[in-house]
Amino acid sequence: MNKLSREERARILSLLCEGNSIRAVTRLLSVGKNTVIRLMLDAGKACAVYHDGHIHNLKSKRIQCDEIWSFVAAKQKNVVAMKTPVSNAGDIWTWTALDADSKLIVSYFIGDRSAQSAIALMDDLCARLSNRIQLTTDGHRPYLEAVEGAFGADVDYAVLEKIYGTSPESAKGRYSPAECIGAKKKRIEDNPEMGHVSTSYVERSNLTIRMQNRRFTRLTNAFSKKAENHAYSVALFVMFYNFCRIHKTLRVTPAMEAGVTDRLWSVEDIAALVEAAEAAPKKRGPYKKKAA
Repeated sequence: MNKLSREERARILSLLCEGNSIRAVTRLLSVGKNTVIRLMLDAGKACAVYHDGHIHNLKSKRIQCDEIWSFVAAKQKNVVAMKTPVSNAGDIWTWTALDADSKLIVSYFIGDRSAQSAIALMDDLCARLSNRIQLTTDGHRPYLEAVEGAFGADVDYAVLEKIYGTSPESAKGRYSPAECIGAKKKRIEDNPEMGHVSTSYVERSNLTIRMQNRRFTRLTNAFSKKAENHAYSVALFVMFYNFCRIHKTLRVTPAMEAGVTDRLWSVEDIAALVEAAEAAPKKRGPYKKKAA
């Protein structure tokens, strides 16, 4: 790993963030599979630390939340039939909270679809904001308790419940997402502006994740084999999305629009974070006097 230059690391990370699988990167750049995986993990760790330290005191006005599904090692229904058990195998959900104006991914959490995961997302989101917001989620029930616990009454909260019908293709046994045939807006807390009750932006952001992070691509063998790898790949992509990828409508990155940074980042800047983490001094152990 130490033999790779910053430019070489940036090329590997750029290909990963643009939707290439690990094996595709190894073929394109003639590097080892283990090298790519180790770099992704190191970059993911560095990006998660940077996100925690710099995405805070945000003056967001409207936040939208949603969850995106994937799986580790095997789909939940196939876990019991696995020949070699894998820790945390099965369905895995990425919870995201998006600023509807700057398109910044403010918070994210990787876990199951339980109330504990919803609480973790909302607690993290609340800690990163500096003012009252209008919040919109879908009709997933764990959000209700999680929002109450994190924000109390200091939030304008509404739920958008979508009504889905059966896809004709699904009835034939083919994969096809369910068809949305309607939606209901429900006021939950205080006074949300109903015209802004929407999850469209966060759903579009989740589509970007699914298109540009190969681990989320459906009907392929590029799914995550370990939960840790999945989590760090998400951390890497969130950093790339927030700081390096120019939003087509905004014409700047979400981090620039939100005032988190004043410049356009390159993938080499992410590689520099990895180098900085490697150069950080290690904690020394207790001094032991040598015996005479």
